[in-house]
Amino acid sequence: MNNQDHAEISYDNPLRHILASRSTWVSVVVNTSLTLLQIAAGFFAHSQSLIADGMHSLSDLVCDFLVLVASHHSKNPADEGHPYGHGRVETAASFALGAILTATGGAIMAAAAIKLQNIENLPPVAPLALWVAGIALVAKEGLFRYMLRVGERLRSPMLIANAWHARSDAASSLVVAVGIGSNLLGFMFADSVAAIVVGFMIVRMGIVFAWDAFQELIDAGLSIEEVDSIRQTLIDTPGVENLHELRTRRMAHRALVDAHILVNPRISVSEGHSIAERARRRVLKSHPAVTDVLVHVDPEDDIDHDNNAQRMPGRESLLIHLAPLLDGLPEPQRVIFHYIAGKVEAEVYLPHGVFENGAALAAAEAKVAGRLTDNQYFSSVSLNCLVVPR
Repeated sequence: MNNQDHAEISYDNPLRHILASRSTWVSVVVNTSLTLLQIAAGFFAHSQSLIADGMHSLSDLVCDFLVLVASHHSKNPADEGHPYGHGRVETAASFALGAILTATGGAIMAAAAIKLQNIENLPPVAPLALWVAGIALVAKEGLFRYMLRVGERLRSPMLIANAWHARSDAASSLVVAVGIGSNLLGFMFADSVAAIVVGFMIVRMGIVFAWDAFQELIDAGLSIEEVDSIRQTLIDTPGVENLHELRTRRMAHRALVDAHILVNPRISVSEGHSIAERARRRVLKSHPAVTDVLVHVDPEDDIDHDNNAQRMPGRESLLIHLAPLLDGLPEPQRVIFHYIAGKVEAEVYLPHGVFENGAALAAAEAKVAGRLTDNQYFSSVSLNCLVVPR
């Protein structure tokens, strides 16, 4: 098999829907054939476990159609009503698949338990049942290997779940074959016991699928190892001084990340954005499962910074309070405010040539410094001359 068969396919690639649908239709054909064969053979051969396995295959058919419907809708691109896309359709389908398995397995166990109470009235199992169980075992194991390969290539939890469902079917067919063989050897209870084991396996697999899907629906985060790796990638980005909040969640085969990075509080907005964008690209490149990263830039810890920022007036008010500090100087061409540690640092840019020499600049700075004493809002004011190309 060439490397192309193993290459992962992006979420937006049209081939994704084609491969997902093809694998599911293969499963539909196999499970339809097995359902008819197992139930018919189980009825004529008097094998309750083979009928149970046939019902298991029937539940597979229902699950396959759920996968087809979910795969069709999940390929739709993001829109105004679903800005994050339709990936959760796969999650909902996986949850429904788990619920169907749990209900099917419980019904099989209950029916087999009732049969065991009247074991002396059960007819003997015919050898035909053993042959059909063997055919089902080979078919389901082959189906599992095919569907798992496709699911891993597409990174689709729904297809992977359906593949492992096929593997559980193969295991249940093995149990059925053993139970039928034991029944043929004279252990009359073995067929019903095998049916109960098959039912338990179905219930267990259904609970696992439903629980995993439920965790995703309530926005459970990635594993600790994955989060730590993403955290390190962000911190290693040049310009990122620290990381004080990181949130993750899954959406089908994708992972979404929200991060708050700390940068130097005195850099410009554009430089902070540039750092955030580099951090975002590093995460997307280093972690293929992550498809979207939202990076929030903070000049200092959010808790202290937000509380202090709420107490400070807005830009227009600060400009009014700044005017007395600059009395005697020309109107600034640009003013930049830095909200740091509960106060404001102001960078004031004056026209070029305002100060004749260094002594004039020093005198202006001394006046401003004197006016800053015990100022309610400003901790410092820097005077700068704006120089532009001639």
